[in-house]
Amino acid sequence: MINPEASRFRRFLSPAGKNGARRRFASAVAGQTVLVTGAGGYIGSAVAEAIAAAGPSRIVLVDSSENNLFEIARHLEAMDGQVPREVILGSVTDAGLLNGVFSRFRPGIVYHAAAFKHVSLLELNPLAAVRNNALGTYTLAQATLRHGVSTLVLVSTDKAANPHSIMGASKRLAELTVAALGTPQCRMNAIRLGNVIGSSGSVLPIFLDQISRRVPVTVTHPEASRYFMSLDEAVEAILAGGAAECSGRILLPELGEPERIADIARFLIQAAADSSGNTIPIQSIGLRPGEKIEEDLLFQTEFRDDSAGGPLSVIVTPSPTPAELHDRMEQFTYLVDRGDLAGVMETMSAMVPEYQPSSVLLAAVGAAEKVVR
Repeated sequence: MINPEASRFRRFLSPAGKNGARRRFASAVAGQTVLVTGAGGYIGSAVAEAIAAAGPSRIVLVDSSENNLFEIARHLEAMDGQVPREVILGSVTDAGLLNGVFSRFRPGIVYHAAAFKHVSLLELNPLAAVRNNALGTYTLAQATLRHGVSTLVLVSTDKAANPHSIMGASKRLAELTVAALGTPQCRMNAIRLGNVIGSSGSVLPIFLDQISRRVPVTVTHPEASRYFMSLDEAVEAILAGGAAECSGRILLPELGEPERIADIARFLIQAAADSSGNTIPIQSIGLRPGEKIEEDLLFQTEFRDDSAGGPLSVIVTPSPTPAELHDRMEQFTYLVDRGDLAGVMETMSAMVPEYQPSSVLLAAVGAAEKVVR
């Protein structure tokens, strides 16, 4: 029998589907042309489905993965063939493609869920992280300003707060972009989510796969903890961000208390126990490069704006001026195009002084500098 004290973990056994209570804020998109980037991803596809069900005049789906884009387009057609859909295969780093999309379809709201997210993989590919997550967001934000879009919602992550990974640091640059460029005419805000239960590559599918194969369940550190939310909670927060009246802010949903990863692993093992009495061990493998024992929700320099109200906490974050941001992003573009990792890291430290690079990334910078010399 499962320990009643572990009842809070039951949500990990059956992550919420895509038909929950998120309709409360979907009315913001009714009758509008809505663009979703990263529309084929785990979160992006759920956002696209919620939007399609809310009656937009048109939904524009952008994704760089051909298969993901095909699947979400096919799913929306089966779900509701009445909503006009445009399916665009391409990257948010492609300014020409974005200008063509915005000129042709003129979206009123943009939900930006296109990002590289796997921490350990991006530690080995830092330039790709900066190009896609930071420069891609900057390119998209510029397009929204040029084309008179009213709202841009960036899907961010708690890993952007006091980051130890290049993924988190690149998402912090994305946050700084919307904080710097948002205006009353073009509201730009970032939703800082926790870990979404069941998302691809996250602990839940990994643990369930290991348990099904009856191999040791791998936990990085016995005290490692994370903030978790269901897919429905994440989509409702994102849609609420689209209805928010503020601009240039970090929006934070209610995430509750963090959960220890090892406790989740023990619960899932117990829930899957059979009558043989054989137990599956938990194996600690150590933190991977870029990972933290626990995540933060805020920087020390951030504060809550209690006057904003609504279902999301509104966080005021320090940001560069638009001119400073443009200069830094031009620097990043030049350095990334040259493959200058040392220069990228130097500029990153200037933009995100709280960033603590991993030993793997510092070693890569040192090796790159030796090659240059």
